[in-house]
Amino acid sequence: MPNPTTDPRHQTQLRLDAENRLRKGNAPQTNGWGVSADALALLYRLASAPDSAGDALKLLHELQAHQVELDLQHGQLQANEREFAQDLDRYKALFDFAPVGYFVVGREGLVIESNLAGARLLGVEPDEIGGRPVADFLAPDSRFALLGLLKKLRDGDTGASCEAQAGNGEGGSRPLRIVANMAPGGEAILMVVSESARTQGV
Repeated sequence: MPNPTTDPRHQTQLRLDAENRLRKGNAPQTNGWGVSADALALLYRLASAPDSAGDALKLLHELQAHQVELDLQHGQLQANEREFAQDLDRYKALFDFAPVGYFVVGREGLVIESNLAGARLLGVEPDEIGGRPVADFLAPDSRFALLGLLKKLRDGDTGASCEAQAGNGEGGSRPLRIVANMAPGGEAILMVVSESARTQGV
């Protein structure tokens, strides 16, 4: 996607929009910036001399058009920021309230982030998970399977899965299904944890 601040087509359209708003008298309100005292003094001197009056008018128009461009860009940045915040809130809700457990863990298995369902499946509170090895929340005989899964991903597998049991919280020995893959960039592992089909009568 072209950068709006450097894309010539965007800059041309921005100038046309600014010129049009100046002609119609509906330019946006300034956001605290304006022509400096030095610039006003220069404009006054130019306007006072017949030979440079035309240049003064051109310069004044250019300053006005540039200010409108800045105001339009400021308004677009604010709209983009609001849209980004809304998108972030929406995706955070999807992550937090998904019906399966989502985990982001480091390459060695330390939990970076988890959602509410993930904490529930492991039988712990959400604030008890971060920074701890995810294996800590599994039954001892399940930890080897998880460590094998992590090794496969570090060795280049695109995805891996294993069966495990929650073992260190109120979740008791609940059977779990763990599916994971390496995140883009390879700095973290994305993990989905759900109740094993054995607990669902399948």
